[in-house]
Formats: sequence, structure tokens, C-alpha cells
Amino acid sequence: MLRKINAIWEGDGADGIGFLTAESGAFNKMPYSFKTRFKNDDGKLGTNPEELIAAALAGCFNMKLSFVLNESNFNPNKLNTDAELIFEDGKIISVNLSLKGDVANISREKFIELAHEAKNNCPISGVLNCEILLEATLL
Repeated sequence: MLRKINAIWEGDGADGIGFLTAESGAFNKMPYSFKTRFKNDDGKLGTNPEELIAAALAGCFNMKLSFVLNESNFNPNKLNTDAELIFEDGKIISVNLSLKGDVANISREKFIELAHEAKNNCPISGVLNCEILLEATLL
């Protein structure tokens, strides 16, 4: 598997603007800037690298958990995960995952066990050099 993203940056750090394009077409020339990264109070749409990392982790985690549940003969109806990335002093400190799962015929303990297995073995978790915390709730 090979995935490609193109990132363009024009201008200086504080006043410049960048654009991200995914070869898949999922997004094309999505803007990002200092303001969308650190302030985001000007009402302009755009993203930032940390937001994309949090999205990648939450999406990957949900998919991995679905596979882990299937391997244990459980079929999730819905996995809903919020990811909150903590960025301090120029470094990603942690990502807090808050999972709400609708899975029939599973105990709370087994659900939490499998959720942690998925978190620990998700491909995106493996590349992040930060603490990843998980709070799991079975609906």
C-alpha cells in the first residue's frame, strides 16, 4: 500500500498559507496556516497537522477495533470515537480517545479489553511518540 499527500507552503511561518491535497481525492487544496493551527479565531476554514493526526488515529482505531471485535466473534453496530490531541511547547503530549461502542452480546470488561488491544495495535498508534489514553463506554 502506498499513500500520497502533497503539501505546499507559501510565505513565512506566521503569515504564510499552505494547501494539502490527497492523491485519493478525499481533499484538494485544503488550506492550513498558522492561524488555523494555533488561533483559528478568524472564522476561516482550514485544518492543521495535529487535527489530521487526531482524525487519522480515531479512524484507524475504529477500524482496528472493528476487526479485533470480529476476531472475537462480536459484530459492532457502531463505534463512535472522539480524539483530543494535546499539543504543548511544540510537541504532541498525548491523544485522548473517548470511545462509545454499540456492540451486542459483549460484557463491559471484554469490550474494554478489546478496545485497549485495538489501541495498542492500531498502525497509527504505532507511529505516534506520545501517550494515547482511552476511555471506553459500552452503550
